[in-house]
Amino acid sequence: MKKTAPKKQSAYAAAGVDIDEMDRGLAKIKADVKSTRTAGVMSDIGRFGGLFRSPGKDTILVASTDGVGTKLKIANLAGIHNTVGQDLVNHCVNDILTQGATPLFFLDYLGTAKLDAGVFAKVISGFCKACRENNCALLGGETAEMPGLYPVGEYDLCGTIVGQVTRKDLVLGDKIKPGDVLIGLPSTGLQTNGYSLARKILFEKAKLTLDDFVPGTRTTFKKVLLAVHSSFLKPILALREAGVQIRGMAHITGGGLIDNVPRMLPKTVDAVFDAQSWKVPPVFRFFEKAGEVDPLEMYRVFNMGIGYVVCVTRKEAALALNTLEKAGAKPLPIGQIVKGKGVSRIENIPGIESFD
Repeated sequence: MKKTAPKKQSAYAAAGVDIDEMDRGLAKIKADVKSTRTAGVMSDIGRFGGLFRSPGKDTILVASTDGVGTKLKIANLAGIHNTVGQDLVNHCVNDILTQGATPLFFLDYLGTAKLDAGVFAKVISGFCKACRENNCALLGGETAEMPGLYPVGEYDLCGTIVGQVTRKDLVLGDKIKPGDVLIGLPSTGLQTNGYSLARKILFEKAKLTLDDFVPGTRTTFKKVLLAVHSSFLKPILALREAGVQIRGMAHITGGGLIDNVPRMLPKTVDAVFDAQSWKVPPVFRFFEKAGEVDPLEMYRVFNMGIGYVVCVTRKEAALALNTLEKAGAKPLPIGQIVKGKGVSRIENIPGIESFD
């Protein structure tokens, strides 16, 4: 009987890039990606460019690009890869939502030293889940194997989102006035920011692991640190449907309330928050104490429990709070707008009078 010669490994695979493994990964995700298809999609995955129907007259396109940051380190350590894709889509959705835009489509990038088809499929499943939940098409993306550039066994993610808003629904913050009320929507945890400091404190200073419990809770650091970054799209759409005039919105990412809220403010007003108006989650108190982090810095590095801020008129504050409550957002009145110069201040931080 004639023996079959063993298949020779390709030169490219020997150099660290396995095209066959990438093809296997793509084959696994095609049905999942197809499940995100919306009415505007005009092409299937695999083309050089994704096609999407133009929204039409008097519609403004809003776009944003972001990444997940070193939260990926936690995902890799935990061996959990089906949530970081959700983090990225939801983060991008929230960014364009601040200007009143709803998402049309999302494009992803995954870079790695060596592609693992199983991990790749799990990451993409997260993208697809979040896209379906936000009525957003996963229109296309790029996967790059680059041995020598990325650490072996790890990967990087970034994404671009494009959304739409009509001129009448565009939110620029220019109508914000003294007396307006600031409503906070709670975060699910760190969202996607502050992980470099969090990892340093947890692993190097406190000498703890992901399986240890957050002090004062029965929840592990793994669960808390990998909690999915929430999308605030549905609660905000509920506000719009209720006829509430949204004067401004801010997504609380890196920089916290201090650096993000001024992005929605005119230069004639300030945002003043009362730190006693919401309960800071235990994980942030742990980082502050274990890391000996200055309280002021905590409010710049982390969101401290507030993931999104909405500014409404005092007259409509009760309606806004009631509408958001019905939408499941657990809103809290956490501050107000006063005359000023376009900055954000936090008052009543324990042991500190205010932070400009």
